[in-house]
Amino acid sequence: MVAENHNSNDVAVVTSNGYKPSMFNAGVTLNPSTKAQIADSVNEILKAIGPENLDPQGTERTPLRVAELFDELLSGYSIDPEQLLNGALFDVEYDQLVVVKSIEFYSLCEHHLLPFYGYAHVGYLPDKKVVGLSKIPRIVDMFARRLQVQERMTQEIASFLDSLIDPKGVGVVVEGTHMCTVMRGVRKQDPRMVTSAVMGSLRDNAATRDEFMEHLRNTSV
Repeated sequence: MVAENHNSNDVAVVTSNGYKPSMFNAGVTLNPSTKAQIADSVNEILKAIGPENLDPQGTERTPLRVAELFDELLSGYSIDPEQLLNGALFDVEYDQLVVVKSIEFYSLCEHHLLPFYGYAHVGYLPDKKVVGLSKIPRIVDMFARRLQVQERMTQEIASFLDSLIDPKGVGVVVEGTHMCTVMRGVRKQDPRMVTSAVMGSLRDNAATRDEFMEHLRNTSV
């Protein structure tokens, strides 16, 4: 569970390796006490690797850096959906597909704590309401900036958009490269995982679904 930003006991906590909450600012997602715990854990990893294998000057502040890094990588947990939307839901008489392609995302695999990244493609068939264009990439980021698996992230994006604007249909396709297969294990250099989630008319109507997929295949500007 991601910690809340405020904790009245933060100033009293000192980790076993001497990291204090006062060494950190309250972050977007992690409070100073949680950052101190993360720094302490990273310090233990470095100690386990062995000081004889490390450059002390290079790794001296590594625990502090990693604690701050995780606050940014996990920022999706703290996003308020209402603030994200910020009123950008509009009544529009438009009944054709809306597709936003090639939305870059970066996420963190919950199995190995290694990154996976790629592109999300999002489409929906409006039912008298459309959402502001900039909100769709922000919805993707909200779910990407968490500990994730790609399959769940794909479904969460689709379900959230479906509940947000109540369209006639939603489609989400995500293409991801996972560093856990590039750097370790099978060590393949360019494997891409493709996941999809379709709802409503994009699931039930083959013609609508095919139109959405054709938009994704079309590379013209």
